[in-house]
Amino acid sequence: MGANAQTSVPLFSSGEVLTAANQNLSAGTGVPVFATTVTRDAAFGGAGEKVLAEGQLAYIEASDVVQYYDGTSWATVGPSADSGLTLISSTTIGSAVSSVTVSDAFSATYDAYKIVITGGASSAANPNLRLSLGATTSGYAMQYVYGAYNNTPLGAGSSSQASWLFAGEGSSSTLSMNVELLNPFLTELTFMGGFGHSSSGGGAFGGYLDNTTSYTAFTVTPSTGTITGGTIRVYGYKN
Repeated sequence: MGANAQTSVPLFSSGEVLTAANQNLSAGTGVPVFATTVTRDAAFGGAGEKVLAEGQLAYIEASDVVQYYDGTSWATVGPSADSGLTLISSTTIGSAVSSVTVSDAFSATYDAYKIVITGGASSAANPNLRLSLGATTSGYAMQYVYGAYNNTPLGAGSSSQASWLFAGEGSSSTLSMNVELLNPFLTELTFMGGFGHSSSGGGAFGGYLDNTTSYTAFTVTPSTGTITGGTIRVYGYKN
């Protein structure tokens, strides 16, 4: 977080001593500054915090935009570049881990998301990177077309799985994932789609999760071995 970033918007009680630290919390900009939309959403309505109401302003460091609350949802004042993707979070994968969970990835702010993994490496040769939502370990279905670059692609499908079995791929030199999710936070079916690629081949895939649970987190797991390094970035498509 930057020097001006805060994680709450406090209210003061009658008779409470107002300190210099209290005043300096937002004096640097005059507008509350948050690292991401996730920390913004968490800053209102808690104990001793302001209730979110129409007219509230916020600056988001991850996307460099000023937003206002219109009484129903957050809208962007500027710049206009925010009309596309907004970076929600960036997670660095640890060393020799068997899975990575990204919490607070999904919220009411967006209905559609993009998950991208770059960099890093796997301990096993060309494992699939599997994707699951929350603690759900059933009901994942998908189809995919995949093949080596010099061969005719082959198709396959699966249903009632513990995760989406192919959402990316790893190798000894890099990790790769480019997935889009629709409705993960909404109480509707969640749909996924994307493409995978490595130095040995590539393909496209799509699927859905057979429930209407609202999710905030996801987990990436290699089909074999461990993964090290690399970055998981989550973006939201502006509604």
